[in-house]
Amino acid sequence: MGIEVLTLVLLGCILVMFALGAQVGLALAGIAMGVGYMTWGEALFNIIPTTVEATFFSFILLAIPLYIYMGQLLTRSGIGDAMFNASQLMIGRVRGSLAISVIGVCSMIGAMVGIIGAGIMTSSSIALKPMLDRGYDKKLALGVIMAGGSLGILIPPSIPMIMFASATQNSVGRMFLAAMIPALITVTLLIAYVVISCKLNPKRAPLDEENDIEVPKGFELFKTIRDGLSSLVLIVAVLGSIIMGIATPTESGAIGVVGAIILAILFKRFKPQMMHKAGVQTALLVSVAMWIILGASIFSNFHLLMGVQNMVSNFATSIDLPPIMIIIMFQLIMLFLGFIIDEFIIVLMCAPIFTPVAVTLGYDPIWFGVLMILNIVIAVQTPPYGFALFYLKGIAPKGVTMMDIYRSVTPFIVVQLAVLIICMVFPELVLWLPNKVMN
Repeated sequence: MGIEVLTLVLLGCILVMFALGAQVGLALAGIAMGVGYMTWGEALFNIIPTTVEATFFSFILLAIPLYIYMGQLLTRSGIGDAMFNASQLMIGRVRGSLAISVIGVCSMIGAMVGIIGAGIMTSSSIALKPMLDRGYDKKLALGVIMAGGSLGILIPPSIPMIMFASATQNSVGRMFLAAMIPALITVTLLIAYVVISCKLNPKRAPLDEENDIEVPKGFELFKTIRDGLSSLVLIVAVLGSIIMGIATPTESGAIGVVGAIILAILFKRFKPQMMHKAGVQTALLVSVAMWIILGASIFSNFHLLMGVQNMVSNFATSIDLPPIMIIIMFQLIMLFLGFIIDEFIIVLMCAPIFTPVAVTLGYDPIWFGVLMILNIVIAVQTPPYGFALFYLKGIAPKGVTMMDIYRSVTPFIVVQLAVLIICMVFPELVLWLPNKVMN
């Protein structure tokens, strides 16, 4: 069986299994093993122990549970709510201020959690009800939650970035630095959209002094700002330890966990049951993530061994297109994949195949990795089947329909697509900071 036919068979099996509702990790591994046994024989099963060792004993991937646990501790200790209140106080009583603070704070909460699904659900639980209670337009409230929560994988520390670096043997620190300016541009443009849309249509964000947040005074004001900024300082410390070479990404994750516990104790928010609940939730998220990573790695390794990388490389060089058009083609493929699979699978399936081709074409792998993350942020929000849409629906209050969510995300997707195009046209925006800091 040729690699072209094999690829079509594998993709067809994936679509069938997903349509039947099969568990993602088991489906991918099962498809690879079943098709591989029929085409390659028993020798294929040697992939399993080597993949398990590379997956479950990877020092880089050990950072995943640490970052997720840090995020769970910060959100469950109430520091996430304090960030929200502090941001609202700094912005003040202006039209759309609540939506503006939601974009900034939910982006940071998403960064704490490190994955899209948990970021959106955590952000929704904190910010969605206050916006709806204060009379904000439903589409605006849902849209900013989706946009802010999903940016968690673009703002370091990002789990998909760690996975990309591990899959392509690139620097996690450079990935983190490269994503900073695109993330800043994205947040700035999203806030600009909120401000302009509320200016043009004041009904989207009623300015009701009685309904607005109550401004604390004295020690309560200090406490709100202190608690809100503390988690930001912790995230900066975690990133700074990586950038300055003090700690590896995995070690910085451990620093973040210890820092989150210390903050909870200092601010008298620490409770034993909080650690227990955070640990249980982290274990659930990590166990799901690791099964997905294992299944996708087995699938990806089998596909690579059968020659898919050469197939993609030969196809890219034979179609006689400019290199940038091939990069755009890769973006479209990943955008389509985002309709049916989540961010983990896209990274693990596409990074080992597309990145070497991009490097062969003369592009920097870190630049291509950031484009991939930007693309995934858009793909998982895109109707009708983007995974993030269903995360938001699962936690939205009664009365919010899927059509409401589809309509709410459209303008924010357009903004994020514009950022992707800007970073594609101007690679210096992505590469300037890592080149400057890490030479």
